[in-house]
Amino acid sequence: MPLFATAPLRRPGTISRRLGLLAGLGTAALALLSGCSGTRALDHLVARDTYRGQAGVAYGPDPRHLLDIYQPTTRPTAGSAPVVLFFYGGNWTRGERADYRFVGEALAANGIIALVADYRLSPQVRYPSMLDDGALALKWALSHAEELGGDPTKVFAMGHSAGAYNAAMLALDPRWLAKVGLAPSQLAGWIGLAGPYDFLPIVDPEVQLAFDWPQTPADSQPIHHASAKAPRTLLLAGRNDQIVNTQRNTEGLAERLRAAGTDVNVRIYEHLSHVATVAALARPLDWLAPVLPTVLAFVQTRPLPKAG
Repeated sequence: MPLFATAPLRRPGTISRRLGLLAGLGTAALALLSGCSGTRALDHLVARDTYRGQAGVAYGPDPRHLLDIYQPTTRPTAGSAPVVLFFYGGNWTRGERADYRFVGEALAANGIIALVADYRLSPQVRYPSMLDDGALALKWALSHAEELGGDPTKVFAMGHSAGAYNAAMLALDPRWLAKVGLAPSQLAGWIGLAGPYDFLPIVDPEVQLAFDWPQTPADSQPIHHASAKAPRTLLLAGRNDQIVNTQRNTEGLAERLRAAGTDVNVRIYEHLSHVATVAALARPLDWLAPVLPTVLAFVQTRPLPKAG
């Protein structure tokens, strides 16, 4: 059942290598969709000597308020590196930050400080608690950017699937950051990968519980918060996404943002699935689609590559 209604990079050079990586991607897809922390197929494909950092740093009082830090091994000029706070998906019901080391590695290996955050999940909490957690994590990122070697004026929110929803709401709806004394204007931009931005009515039982359906308010949907005040936006999705409808969600939000006058960039990859959209960030799988170079160019304020 669908979850929701209606700088040069390394590339593998041989067919056998690519077939092996495709097999790894298939296993990783199952792990990412199930939230299975024991099967980290992508983790075995990713280097460990391309970053430094710290795991399990508290950004709030709850046991789930933890994040992992990935910093470039080559120290940038003090206070100059962009900072990206990443939220993973999992239906707001499952997920562990350790399963997304491949995201942190890909960004840190390219000069970006990456933070991968856990947040409270359903059924422990329901909407909007995940947004309160995201706001706390973003406050931590902005407060600690400089001491990590980053630029506090170059902090981005990023997420995949349910995590893209979290990032979208922090960037577009000022209520959540206002609770911690911040505003969306303090973000340098936000990045959504295969995100659900317009998913009422809710048909999936897990999401119904997470959003207290049918009492879910209409203003829980990011598409209703598109405005000229939105930060720079990058939206990425696969046309072959069978989980989140790309036309309704990614293209629909992009249309609203453009109409409001927001600087929005969209890349739709014809052959990518829901999971492959985030898996392509893993540097051994970057040949699947130019997801990683597009994210890097957006964060580093360079021309974005075509969808390819």
